[in-house]
Amino acid sequence: MKLAFVLFKYFPYGGLQRDMCRIAQECQSWGHEIHVYCLTWEGEIPQGFSVHQAEVKRLTNYAKYQAFHRALRARFADEGIDCVIGFNRMPGLDIYYAADSCFKEKLSHRSRLIQFSPRYRHFLYFEEAVFGPDSKTHALLISPTQQKEFLHHYNTAPERLHLLPPGIAKDRRVPVDAAEIRKEFRKEFGLSEDDRLLLAIGSGFKTKGLDRTLQAIKALPEQQRSRTRLIAMGTDNPKAFIKMAKQLGLEQQFEIMSGRDDVPRFLQGGDLLIHPAYYENTGTVLLEALVAGLPVLTTASCGYAFHVERSGGGRVVPSPFEQTQLNHDLAEMLDAPQREQWRNSGIHYGQTEDLYSMPKLAAEIILQQASDK
Repeated sequence: MKLAFVLFKYFPYGGLQRDMCRIAQECQSWGHEIHVYCLTWEGEIPQGFSVHQAEVKRLTNYAKYQAFHRALRARFADEGIDCVIGFNRMPGLDIYYAADSCFKEKLSHRSRLIQFSPRYRHFLYFEEAVFGPDSKTHALLISPTQQKEFLHHYNTAPERLHLLPPGIAKDRRVPVDAAEIRKEFRKEFGLSEDDRLLLAIGSGFKTKGLDRTLQAIKALPEQQRSRTRLIAMGTDNPKAFIKMAKQLGLEQQFEIMSGRDDVPRFLQGGDLLIHPAYYENTGTVLLEALVAGLPVLTTASCGYAFHVERSGGGRVVPSPFEQTQLNHDLAEMLDAPQREQWRNSGIHYGQTEDLYSMPKLAAEIILQQASDK
């Protein structure tokens, strides 16, 4: 079959983008033809993918998305596409991979007036086109919270909602030579065993709570703060956070890197993943850290935070968020005697739970729906 995978923007280190590639490659391994339609594509194109970039110029992003969608409808009919799989919400999809949380739920906590702006009306319309009672689109969900929210706001037919397990890459699991990797990594970065390296991994530094992390480091006792370093890794504009680090006197202990292909090495070399996100649909990096044996400190607003609690591989700051609680937990975790216990608990969780099968199950649902059309 000829499958169309649709998303607005592709860049190599985005979670949605990585999921799209892995699901498409799974479909490809079963002999199907993969076409990707997008506004922009950054990075290498996977072997066998046909990437089609649309040249759309509009003043606002939502106007670009509307024009992109209009252009696609005619192309799909002309090019003989058998199934359309969207990774951003829009009308006319056969399958939607729900990387984002319910937009209508987010708006329910904001001023009603904002819902009348053209931008917000656009996103509500595109979401209604996927989840509304008149839609036939099937949705692949990656968080139980999503299921509750979409059923509540749109009364979506339950048979159109498919809840998937996580789908982290198996190369995140702790390797047999983990001790040697850690030793070499820490030598490269000038870290002694008494030093503590915090990792903040994920694009969208504001949403991921990087400001909260910097404040928590600043609040550490001097004896701890002086031997604590932070590396933030992801795709975003770093200027505001570099400025904040300087204002807090942390510029010598803080570094921002763009997305990298050697994340597993960092997971072995670090001492703690700190991820105090304001809100996150899932938080795949939490699972990646757990199975690598890296303790996790996160917030309850992350969809996958329950895995941290269930595994015993770290701590979760409850909602409503309190900065003082994050400060306290960070100070305790850096030198806690349970550090080895957290590590072993996360590794065991990665060996006994299904945290890896999402791409395969997503591909099975896609191909079944395509066959039933």
